[in-house]
Amino acid sequence: MIKRNRPVRVLIVDDSALVRHILSEGMRREPQIEVVGLASNPYAARDLMVNLRPDVITLDVEMPRMDGVTFLKRFMPVMPIPTVIISSLTQQGQRITLEALESGAVDVIPKPQLGLVDELPKLLEDINRRVIAAADVNVGYFKQQRHQDIEVVAALGQTTDKVIAIGASTGGVEALTRIMPAFPANAPGIVIVQHMPAGFTRTFAERMNSISAMQVKEAEDGDRILPGLALLAPGGLRHLTVVRSGGQYRVRLSEGAAVNYSLPSVDVMFKSVAQAVGVNAAAAVLTGMGKDGAEGLLGIRQAGGRTVVQDETTSLVFGMPQVAFKLGGAESMAPLEKIPSLLVCALQRS
Repeated sequence: MIKRNRPVRVLIVDDSALVRHILSEGMRREPQIEVVGLASNPYAARDLMVNLRPDVITLDVEMPRMDGVTFLKRFMPVMPIPTVIISSLTQQGQRITLEALESGAVDVIPKPQLGLVDELPKLLEDINRRVIAAADVNVGYFKQQRHQDIEVVAALGQTTDKVIAIGASTGGVEALTRIMPAFPANAPGIVIVQHMPAGFTRTFAERMNSISAMQVKEAEDGDRILPGLALLAPGGLRHLTVVRSGGQYRVRLSEGAAVNYSLPSVDVMFKSVAQAVGVNAAAAVLTGMGKDGAEGLLGIRQAGGRTVVQDETTSLVFGMPQVAFKLGGAESMAPLEKIPSLLVCALQRS
């Protein structure tokens, strides 16, 4: 972890006294974190936020009186504070936690469904790392930048098999939700890695499918990449790679160790795109913490593909785009609303 000048001040919001106790005890053992308050519901949390001004909030979703997402939507525009969702992976929770990411949450961590007393403490090292990282996210973006118009790409003529590859992390749920409707129904096939835990990507794909002209689905091993189809890598379990089979491009899902703390990894996908697709590819790195995707984007550019990264002004977190740009992987840097047209036009010209 990067050393900070002072500890990250954290407010824990959860209706379970047991969860509040486990989280607070685990965080208090981390020198870079100071737990400044505990709240059992959003109404108590609101008062503590005003009085304590925490750097980060950890927030449960399903709580009495007011759910966490409604609370998030209410406080983020007036008191933007980086918020990490810590939620159980119920079916309902999957939908509502996805909504939380669209509404400004910077990260989501699933609670264990069984054996909370034994299993939740095992996650504390990862939770602490992600809470510390969340403190550096400028969530004022959600108040200042969310209403920019996205350029809708005009319908294409006849297409051949080409591939658009997109990688994103923190802030990517909101960014992808905004740009996917801009792609025409017959846009080149798209493969996407969005850092998300297992169990969330199917719901997210369904959400994007409902608002997009393209068909969007969670990727399955062997799926062919076709015009008009966007494939979202399943979260948390396997890497997604692109392979060439004759004149076709298909996705492969394979087990492996996390790369750049990520499974699936943008770098793993991009490097396979560079090798299998080359000049028939266009790729973008969107908002996100860390450096995942930087080396892979450079590989795509070196293989003759077209590349772009999201600019700092429209990124919730300018980590991944900045590293990729500095490494030389991006031909250009552009605001989010320009990226769909840049990707599609790049392949029309190639």
